[in-house]
Amino acid sequence: MISRIKQKPKQIFSWYNRDSIETNKGKEASAMGRHSKTVIEYRSYEFPPHFPLQVIAGEEWRISDVPSGVLHFHNCLEIGICESDSGKMNFSGKVVPFKAGDITFVAGDVPHTTWSDPGCASKWSYIFTDAEELLRPFFDPAALPNSRLLAQVLHGWSGIFSSADHPALANYVKMILQEMQTRSLNYEISVRGLFVALITEVMRLSTEQNDSASANRMVIAPALTYIDEFYMENFSIRDLADACSMSESHFRRVFRELVGMGPLDYLNRTRIAKACSLLRMTDDSILTISEKVGFGSMSSFNRHFYEVMGTAPSDWRRATGTGIGTSILKYSGWLRPPTP
Repeated sequence: MISRIKQKPKQIFSWYNRDSIETNKGKEASAMGRHSKTVIEYRSYEFPPHFPLQVIAGEEWRISDVPSGVLHFHNCLEIGICESDSGKMNFSGKVVPFKAGDITFVAGDVPHTTWSDPGCASKWSYIFTDAEELLRPFFDPAALPNSRLLAQVLHGWSGIFSSADHPALANYVKMILQEMQTRSLNYEISVRGLFVALITEVMRLSTEQNDSASANRMVIAPALTYIDEFYMENFSIRDLADACSMSESHFRRVFRELVGMGPLDYLNRTRIAKACSLLRMTDDSILTISEKVGFGSMSSFNRHFYEVMGTAPSDWRRATGTGIGTSILKYSGWLRPPTP
């Protein structure tokens, strides 16, 4: 049913999660208290079509020690390596510590945020990628014997891994970063090969670990993948529930619990994200764009666009800028630089 994941545009929009989340004490509790409303931002990024992978690294990439009151998730894979100091990450309400040398793996659609310990400014290097498209020149990910596990890992799995306990994983990440820094002959081929080894290691780890939060999120991974692939088409919530082997009522309840909104809201926000990309990257009319992303009428498109973006599509098109990375910096608690 699911063949691959479509690339998403770079734009952020926010909504409020009605469910409170568990946090630890002190500043973390004040930023994300048990009784506070949790803001969740949706971020999705564009990549060069021929090589859908982006790295941010360097001395200037440090994370503040002030916990953000905002969780975010995106539809690309995020892999990070902490190069100094320590801190904590919040994965959908589960707070996990990290230290220098740790590797983080955050699948698309997993709400999370990161902050350093008091008095620290942890330094990080990150890899963002549309994994399916990165792998496609080698093979069709959907045709793999373990394609379902791959989709689940890329959409619903997260974790922090010690380099000492998982040296192979750490080495793959470091070698990808090195290849992206030097960009020597055939570096793109090398990166793809290293990524195959990396994602294979992660898939093995995912079968060994029994993390209930990640396991729970994996149950709706087929629906998330289906929306990513077929957002422009008409389908029912029952279709999504069937993809996850659930009743419709149970699926709606689980989806809201894990994502923070209902499946229809998530679908509409995915459509708006794609519309933003078309508004920014093409000369298509607004009517054409609304039809391409699956809205049945201009009035419906305009209404949903305004609800998500806070402005009309035409105004957004005139005002928006370009350049990958702006949204990461603007909304995620980086100490510096203020612009990419």
